[in-house]
Amino acid sequence: MNQDKPIITLNKINWRRKGKTILNEVSWEVQAGEHWALLGLNGSGKTSMLKMITGYQWPSSGEVSVLGNVFGKTNIPELRKSIGWVSSSLDQEYQTRADSAIEVVISGRFASIGIYDEITDDDRSKAMELLGQFRIKQLANQLIHTLSQGEKRKVMLARALMSSPKLLVLDEPCNGLDIHAKEELLAAIENMADSPVAPTIIYVTHHIEEIVPSLTHALLINSGNVVAKGEKKEVLTEDILEKTFQVPVTVKWENERPWIRIKSFLTQG
Repeated sequence: MNQDKPIITLNKINWRRKGKTILNEVSWEVQAGEHWALLGLNGSGKTSMLKMITGYQWPSSGEVSVLGNVFGKTNIPELRKSIGWVSSSLDQEYQTRADSAIEVVISGRFASIGIYDEITDDDRSKAMELLGQFRIKQLANQLIHTLSQGEKRKVMLARALMSSPKLLVLDEPCNGLDIHAKEELLAAIENMADSPVAPTIIYVTHHIEEIVPSLTHALLINSGNVVAKGEKKEVLTEDILEKTFQVPVTVKWENERPWIRIKSFLTQG
């Protein structure tokens, strides 16, 4: 990775599907040392942006560069080894598998579901260290499908870090968690992000209260258009959030986290 180049560059990205514009002239730069929240309603274009960044989807026009690699001039499968990914949808891959928590974590080194390569003592040692980082070392030998949702998500975080990624994408990681499990996971993410060796984090959500203090910036998107982008306290304003979520809101900052309240119900016309 070229340390002088941005972690992510999207330059005038457009993507159209079946005559519909999904992303419209999206430009975005993520610099080293920044952690970004990506906010928007369902269907706003967040997932399409993630697919662009990870090379699973190509824009109709515009340029994508990740970790100093210009797409179209780089080996995408090799690049993905430097990108960690955590999503609630990944849990489904393990619902019927008899993998232990430590096996799931180790599989992150190979970016595979299951282990099909030889593993070393160093692999096991690193996996245990990561499980310890998220305070679930005692679950190492338990089957993944027997764990609680919050425990599973911590295992997936450890799995994502197994390959020492330079970029970590957290795609609605708190989806489906109860309040206690959500706050535990957010605390784990905060501790991880606060580390000097943490990867650059992209945190995708439509719940702004999940934006923990270590997330430094935010990009807000609506119907494929960038509403605002920049340092979080500059862009997480009532006016910008109303344009993003299409509902009147008030915002209050407490313990360096933003909390949103709906001013009134939407009425049917």
